[in-house]
Amino acid sequence: MINTGKLAGRTIFITGASRGIGKAIALKAAKDGANIVIAAKTAEAHPKLPGTIYTAAKEVEEAGGKALPCVVDVRDEAAVQSAVDSAVKKFGGIDILINNASAISLTSTLDTDMKRYDLMNNINARGTFLVSKVCLPYLKKGKNPHIMNISPPLNLNPFWFKNHVAYTMAKYGMSMCVLGMSEEFKSDGIAVNALWPRTAILTAAIEMLTGSESAKHSRKPEIMADAAYAVLCRDSKSATGQFLIDDEVLKAEGLTDAQIAQYACDPSNLDNLMPDFFLDAAIDAVNAGKVEGAKPQAAKPDTNSVEGIFAAISSRLNPDLVKNTGAVFQFKLTGADEGTWFIDLKNGSGAAGKGEAPSTPDATLTMDGKNFFALFTGKMKATTAFMTGKLKITGNLQKAMKLEKLMGSLKAKL
Repeated sequence: MINTGKLAGRTIFITGASRGIGKAIALKAAKDGANIVIAAKTAEAHPKLPGTIYTAAKEVEEAGGKALPCVVDVRDEAAVQSAVDSAVKKFGGIDILINNASAISLTSTLDTDMKRYDLMNNINARGTFLVSKVCLPYLKKGKNPHIMNISPPLNLNPFWFKNHVAYTMAKYGMSMCVLGMSEEFKSDGIAVNALWPRTAILTAAIEMLTGSESAKHSRKPEIMADAAYAVLCRDSKSATGQFLIDDEVLKAEGLTDAQIAQYACDPSNLDNLMPDFFLDAAIDAVNAGKVEGAKPQAAKPDTNSVEGIFAAISSRLNPDLVKNTGAVFQFKLTGADEGTWFIDLKNGSGAAGKGEAPSTPDATLTMDGKNFFALFTGKMKATTAFMTGKLKITGNLQKAMKLEKLMGSLKAKL
């Protein structure tokens, strides 16, 4: 998408813009010469994630825009009001709001503690409502005013509720703001829309969580930035209340499949991109086996197959693998291969075998034995299994997803 200059001089308030999709949208608009309010919590660098509101502000200005970094927790009404007041004081008003800040925990009902439940709902649903409420008096006076929520289409298919109902409720709260506010403020000429990716988007946070393997199955954040730019340049009086998908927006702008293919982190892996949540097409892709490794292969009839896998893993553990992983995994298998197993990649040279882990596990993974076999023979991706409910995880999700790297290192040897 080529910049047109339509956002020159416009003031855009973006939550969660210190990195990822929020920052990508900020940089796209900055190329037009827009004023960008970077409203995020990250004032100091995270030990594992690059970027702060100040580094993002520097990039915005280097791209041609003007920046105002503001330390904002969207759960804090006073902090939100202060940031909006500062934006109006510096730039004279607010024309566009991007509600991008979000929290995620893909846990089942019994595995979701109320602290995590409150975090998701207070950031996603309440935060979106709060920031919109505080910005709206200025948006009413803005030039071609838009609110864009990075949230999914409202889809009542139970598939998207059964595995992570708390997260779904929180994320749909953002989408319900679109549904209600688009009608409420239509007469004011304010467009309120949602934008959502068709596939997984590679951000620093996702890469930290799932490892470098995720790049093969993801698109770059720029696809969301370009789609957002296209929508924000549209007439706010004629395009509101829409739940938009990134590549559909770009196709409507005239981009070809070949051009959209360039957003893939690995264009050679276009047929194996990981579908994002809340789109029924994603369910169809998983069920049809169109996502790489999504359709598990049948376990070998040999009843010792799982035991054989653990024996093979045990024989190949080494201090480097332990150093790079730093976690203890407990496996609870169901079905024909029911049993409890462990992999210790935190202590000594590592260990693997049957029974309870010798020390407190960092993560417990529950799955059918045949799916476990598919995971450790490379026929199924951990992220796919988790997304489709074939893999349940309790404990430290970040460490659990390191299994993607572990399986990559062991695949050729098993």
